[in-house]
Amino acid sequence: MTEADRQVAAVFRAEHGRAVAVLTRQLGDLGLAEEAVQEAFVVALRRWPTDGVPPSPAGWILTTARRRAIDHLRREAARADKHAQAALLHARDEPPEVGPVQDDRLRLVFTCCHPALAVPTQVALTLRLLGGLTTSEIAHAFLVPEPTMAQRIVRAKAKIRDARIPYRVPRDEDLPDRLTGVLAVVYLVFTAGHTAVAGDDLVREDLCAEAIRLGRLLVELMPDEPEALGLLALMLLVDSRRATRVGPDGLVLLADQDRSRWDADEVAEGRALVRRCLRRGRPGPYQVQAAIQAVHTDPGPTDWAQVVALYDQLLALVPSPVVALNRAVAVAEVSGPGAALALVDDLPLTGFHVFHAVRADLLRRVGRRHEAVVEYDAAIAATDNAAERAHLTRVRDTVRV
Repeated sequence: MTEADRQVAAVFRAEHGRAVAVLTRQLGDLGLAEEAVQEAFVVALRRWPTDGVPPSPAGWILTTARRRAIDHLRREAARADKHAQAALLHARDEPPEVGPVQDDRLRLVFTCCHPALAVPTQVALTLRLLGGLTTSEIAHAFLVPEPTMAQRIVRAKAKIRDARIPYRVPRDEDLPDRLTGVLAVVYLVFTAGHTAVAGDDLVREDLCAEAIRLGRLLVELMPDEPEALGLLALMLLVDSRRATRVGPDGLVLLADQDRSRWDADEVAEGRALVRRCLRRGRPGPYQVQAAIQAVHTDPGPTDWAQVVALYDQLLALVPSPVVALNRAVAVAEVSGPGAALALVDDLPLTGFHVFHAVRADLLRRVGRRHEAVVEYDAAIAATDNAAERAHLTRVRDTVRV
């Protein structure tokens, strides 16, 4: 890969979502905006290696995408208003939009989270448009085949187009109905960055930073919504450990991380937000998850009994096998790996690499080494992240000895 190719990849990661959001506002057509931005990056891959990287790569991408969109509107225009839309793109000064959401990318999230779309589809579509994730990466995150995810995304964009769902500032009364989807989307953007579903790096810092930025905007927008506070707290507390998650030998587990290197400001802010949530007395899934992370930041040994109790509460709110898997990890610290293994064995999570990794660790701890190796192999095969694969391979090889 050339330096220009690396520059294009870096700009894609940092600017894809913003470019789609800005162009969607100007065009009023989400599908055309994404197509134009994609074409601009294709042109960049062709031109930058010979012409050099422009002084403002992000501005170049947006300008090129806008020109491509104008060309498309002119070619495909069947009505006079199409030409009018193209002309609007040349306007130098756009009147300020009045409403509760002023951020282009957050407005894109609210557009994708229209109640006409199912929540999983809302999440997938936003990861595609805002996070710039490939369909393959999103399918991997959702544990579904790539063709299935491709169909979902195509249908979602078609539904937005055919139903004429507007890209606009939601009205105040619209916000509560869309909050569940918006929170889910922002959290999925964060988790997609916290452990990248593919590639050499464990973390995509750009996605983590963007999710936290959106989380802050949501708290400003809805300061009385405890789940928005809880989500921001959760992301801050998890992100505080980012610098310690990878060491010279690869992935470093929570128990082995150097707590003195955690981001003290993020820890303090996250814990303060958890306390604010507790005072509200309206617990929700993100608040409980944030409380679990807050326990992990307590000085001294982790209070695993408290963690189990919080997972009991979370499981009552969100009865999912993934939550049950995480609860089993905590149970192993309280009641031993055998008790946890009995909880894990029947979970319907085959093909999910974390499930196989957890089961492998529990099998190793109870002395069933051959079975543990088989599970480590399954975990390695199920993840495309190089850092995770390297860690799992190293642990598996020590079990084989």
